[in-house]
Amino acid sequence: ILLYISQQQTVTVARIHVNFELTVRPNNYSTFYDDQRQNWSIMFESEKAAVEFNKQVCIAKCNSTSSLDAVLSQDLIVTEGPAVEVGDSLEVAYTGWLFQNHVLGQVFDSTANKDKLLRLKLGSGKVIKGWEDGMLGMKKGGKRLLIVPPACAVGSEGVIGWTQATDSILVFEVEVRRVKFARDSGSDGHSVSSRDSAAPSPIPGADNLSADPLVSPPTSMPFKPGEPALRTKSNSLSEQLTINT
Repeated sequence: ILLYISQQQTVTVARIHVNFELTVRPNNYSTFYDDQRQNWSIMFESEKAAVEFNKQVCIAKCNSTSSLDAVLSQDLIVTEGPAVEVGDSLEVAYTGWLFQNHVLGQVFDSTANKDKLLRLKLGSGKVIKGWEDGMLGMKKGGKRLLIVPPACAVGSEGVIGWTQATDSILVFEVEVRRVKFARDSGSDGHSVSSRDSAAPSPIPGADNLSADPLVSPPTSMPFKPGEPALRTKSNSLSEQLTINT
């Protein structure tokens, strides 16, 4: 990441590597530490611009290593509220791509053209383990990009799953639309937290950043540790809309 105060004068440089941390905050802010361990905060003029930047940082992290052996998880949008845990039931909008030639390639599955969202219970093993674990800690309305290496995307016997091209890196953009928390199991069985399901499709747009971001100088904002390492044993994902209704 290169930040400039003018066209010729660089403010700071941050080398992106597989363990690089970009912390996404509400209101279109993202923060990171540069190579001198100074913290920088970038404010974008639109949610779309912030999401695209955050997504490209995650893709750059993937491209920084010749052998990806764990799931990369990057928040694109963060929201307020309780985080989802194992046992919670979710309704999720998602798009899945093959990672080809170091960029997002062919879309192999999406909820965009389907009548219902994907329904799943975290920890149930109905989707690939790397995909499911990567959603832990999300909040209703939040969005993440997950880059899943082949070792975390293979199928297992007895589990319905997407089994083609199992040697491919898979990329998912996931958005939590509704949540039913296990700790609220005394409810009537309906979503205890819901949002209009007519929200925009998670399929990313091809537009470039709409405006130059505003950059603030180093702050004393505390470092937020990254997501914990994810286990590599996994199951496979496929058409869950009919399986989990």
